[in-house]
Amino acid sequence: MDVLKEENMKIAIQGIEGSFHDEAVQKLFPGQSVDLVMCDSFDGVTESVRKGKADFGVLAIENTIAGSILPNYNLVDVGDFEIIDEVFLNIQMYLMALESESIIDIFEVHSHPVALLQCRDYLRKFPPQFKIIEGKDTASEAKRIKENNLQGVAAIAGKQVAERYGLKILDSNIQDMKENQTRFVLLGKRGTTFNKKTANKATLKFQLGHEVGTLSRALQIMAEHEINLTKIQSLPVPETPWRYAFFMDVTYTQPDHFMNAIEVLEPVVKNFKVLGTYAQNRENVPSELTNVLENGE
Repeated sequence: MDVLKEENMKIAIQGIEGSFHDEAVQKLFPGQSVDLVMCDSFDGVTESVRKGKADFGVLAIENTIAGSILPNYNLVDVGDFEIIDEVFLNIQMYLMALESESIIDIFEVHSHPVALLQCRDYLRKFPPQFKIIEGKDTASEAKRIKENNLQGVAAIAGKQVAERYGLKILDSNIQDMKENQTRFVLLGKRGTTFNKKTANKATLKFQLGHEVGTLSRALQIMAEHEINLTKIQSLPVPETPWRYAFFMDVTYTQPDHFMNAIEVLEPVVKNFKVLGTYAQNRENVPSELTNVLENGE
């Protein structure tokens, strides 16, 4: 693999040090020396990988409160990337501001749109004149408050952000659901292959023809081959009104059953693509890329 080189592996993230994307990288590569390529947007992450500025990218893909981050599915597909790993973070949101502030002093709250959405019920408790401002990412907004000494302004971010940038926590666990998780995926250029010894999950993409019952047939094929559908998500096809692409997560125990299912499914649907095969990772096991980097395995 081309990442086996003397300098540190470069991973593109949306946000800065201390952000949830940074935390996801640390979960995937604990103890590894990694250089972050910090981007202002999700699109910037995929562009960094595409142009070779980063070896890999980490993208949030879904949240238990906000749901799927639909544009990111399209970024993976259109950019012809491959999902290599996944990781899950328990997301606890905190309201933070300058050390001199109290919650009654706050008239503005800044954060990433997805973070604001996760705290919608909490924010509704504030008076109508209270301003909610969408920013680049959670950590950047908190850092800006500190660096510019912004009084009356608070950020919503993780506890690690307050500790990193010296802000005072005004309120804790403000997300709408206490069990709040975000799923992140590690992606690379298509063809970034290594020995995925534990792969038991895949993300698929396809479109349907005009024949009646095509989706039902696709799902039946999965069931017949003992493939478990864990998620299905539709997304409009750009520049083709009223046509949709389906993105599907599946799990399997027998790789040969999965490969057989793919062979049968591909002729039934249109524009079929395997966006990645990887290990289901609810336990947040370090990425298998760690073994590649350390041992060349």
